[in-house]
Amino acid sequence: MNDNRPIGVFDSGVGGLTFAKEIKRLLPNESIIYFGDTQHLPYGEKSKEAITRFSVDITNFLKSHNCKAILVACNSATANSIDAIKEAAGNDIIVIDVISPVAEKVAFELREKIGVIATKATINSGAYKRSIRRFNKHVKVIEMATPLLVPVIEEGYANTPISKAVLETYLNHKKFEDIDSIILGCTHYPLVEKEINQVFGGKVNIINSPLIVVNHLIYLLDREGKLASPDQKATYDFFLSDYTDNFLKVSKRFFGKDIHLIEKRLDQQPAL
Repeated sequence: MNDNRPIGVFDSGVGGLTFAKEIKRLLPNESIIYFGDTQHLPYGEKSKEAITRFSVDITNFLKSHNCKAILVACNSATANSIDAIKEAAGNDIIVIDVISPVAEKVAFELREKIGVIATKATINSGAYKRSIRRFNKHVKVIEMATPLLVPVIEEGYANTPISKAVLETYLNHKKFEDIDSIILGCTHYPLVEKEINQVFGGKVNIINSPLIVVNHLIYLLDREGKLASPDQKATYDFFLSDYTDNFLKVSKRFFGKDIHLIEKRLDQQPAL
């Protein structure tokens, strides 16, 4: 069986493109509908209720576009709203989050002390520590909120002296001494992965969340008979709740120059 309906992916901004890019690489026949909620960026500073409201609205939008699966490419939405997202999606749509597959994989690897950096909303939820220790209670999980990173990345300052200074301030904290691995618990953070590696001098294993999550997505699609036909020509549609030049720049870098962005405000307020 094959299913040529698109895969929906959403995030608060450009970060989820790291997962969409991995889908494109590993599943070249799969069409993608991406929604970046740039109007409400960053989710990590919002309340649980607000994050859930935004996430459910986006889920309903992707559902209306006949998506067969939805990848919640946002740690804050996963940590605070995954149950509400699954309820809104219904039983026919595969919903995959970005925390559970990563937590399960690292819990069974030879790790002793794992660091996690993420937004305030994700860290305050305790989702990573809880998920990892559900599989392996002996792993030590050290979490830190790093709220300045998302605005730095969204404003186009990744891989600059500004991002370097922010990363060094966070990662050189004594609580991260002797960690053997670090989870980038925000979908924006792989955009500064090389800088993170430099701060640690290449001595800390950086967990590749997009690869882990998309491989799990492949497993679920295959199990449900929902992989696209081998001869399907994939299409990529990008929706934003508020247009940003930086999103266009990053999306072109990932997907090529023929990217077309569509502004779509789900709250029906007119665009400014």
